Amino acid sequence: MTASTWRPSRSSPIPLHRQIIEHLRDLIAGGEWPVGTRIPSQRELAARYGVNRSTVVAALDELIAAGLLQGDRGGGTRVVNRTWGVLTASPPPDWNEYVRAGVQHPNLPAVQEINQAEFRPGILRLGTGEMGPDLLPQTEMAELLGRMAVSPPNLGYGEPNGDLRLREAIASRLNRLGIAASPASLLIVSGALQALQLIAVGLLHRGQVVLTEKPSYLYSVPVFQSAGMKLRGVPMDEQGLRADLVSVYAKQYSGAMLYTIPTFHNPSGTVMSEARRHQLLEVCEATRLPIVEDDVYRELWLDEPPPLPLKAKDASGSVLYLGSLSKSLSPGLRIGWIAGPQPVIERLADIKMQSDYGSSALSQQVAAEWLESGLYDRHLERLRAALRLRRKAALDALARHFRDIADWEAPRGGFYIWLNLHGSPSPRKVFDAALKADLLINPGHLYDREAEGRLRLSYAYATADELTDGIARLSEIVRSLG
Repeated sequence: MTASTWRPSRSSPIPLHRQIIEHLRDLIAGGEWPVGTRIPSQRELAARYGVNRSTVVAALDELIAAGLLQGDRGGGTRVVNRTWGVLTASPPPDWNEYVRAGVQHPNLPAVQEINQAEFRPGILRLGTGEMGPDLLPQTEMAELLGRMAVSPPNLGYGEPNGDLRLREAIASRLNRLGIAASPASLLIVSGALQALQLIAVGLLHRGQVVLTEKPSYLYSVPVFQSAGMKLRGVPMDEQGLRADLVSVYAKQYSGAMLYTIPTFHNPSGTVMSEARRHQLLEVCEATRLPIVEDDVYRELWLDEPPPLPLKAKDASGSVLYLGSLSKSLSPGLRIGWIAGPQPVIERLADIKMQSDYGSSALSQQVAAEWLESGLYDRHLERLRAALRLRRKAALDALARHFRDIADWEAPRGGFYIWLNLHGSPSPRKVFDAALKADLLINPGHLYDREAEGRLRLSYAYATADELTDGIARLSEIVRSLG
């Protein structure tokens, strides 16, 4: 339930609890809190409205007495609207029933908490998978938009596959990676997550199995599950996905597709070796298992460029290649792409047109300017330098404060450190305790239900000083729970 910004006025002659009563009545009468809604706890309402808990209790007691609310033992307080006026009128629709009936699965509870807490004042984000505000190229973007304003861009609908100029720029970059992609074999999407949604509803059938790494980012987003697919995790080692097990899992679970992040894997940070990439392609070609290669972190190498994408060695057209500017330039642009066989791209483009009639034309033209002008490559150089400093700050802090209670691998790029706590409390307990201390981390169970003792830390969002301070505070929390 989204928190409102309303607070009672202390300068008003109306008592605080009366103001709260009227506000809650408005929420109920206006339908924002329909019948059956479980309202926030007394403690949360007191914090939200900046009053004592006793003030909230007084307001809720009157609303319960009036028949608008009902307190359930162990179940919190819910809206019931048991007034005579409501009882004699036609009952309102039960929106909670509609919410439960929706085909899109809700986010995991911890993901919902993370999404809400990220914008809480004073929170220190140690797990966020995006660049910090100070790493976004604000000045360059403003200058570029100013130049574009001289010649107003096209503001109408675009081609189903996306802006041709942008597709040509992306195709040129992919060709330099060894990927033989033409503009016709590219589809512009609103980020890699939309690419996965299109693939789920456009290429797979309900009940089919998607293989992926274990752990995997894919477990934290219900995109395939909402479309009726099942996920099965294939173990990893230091070289990446265990290619020798893929055919076994594909046969055992009748796998329909493999989703992989071979370069700077989320959440482990692993880079699949060159030999493993060749082995994986051979296995998947032999078993006729198509691959979705998520390569959104490729540009974020910090020590040396990673091996070429799987798609670069794809001689049979069995790899769909996903890229994005969200991790390397700006998540706000919402620009990503799919490269693959033209019949597949045409199918996905048709579905995309049905859902949103194309990604933002303005964002696509801005992205094309970045890629063509050389601004993007210069930005990447600055970004890598900044991420190296933050990675060092995070690793130094871990060495000082976690050496005896955890282990980890130093990432060669990307955003993440996959921290393994020794004999500590569950990641969920650490998450809850850290959140109370205004530290936001990502517990390992989001990516693997069996990832006991794992935390995903990110060195991309917080500054170097914040990472140093936050990791020190996090160690104190872990030790206090151990």
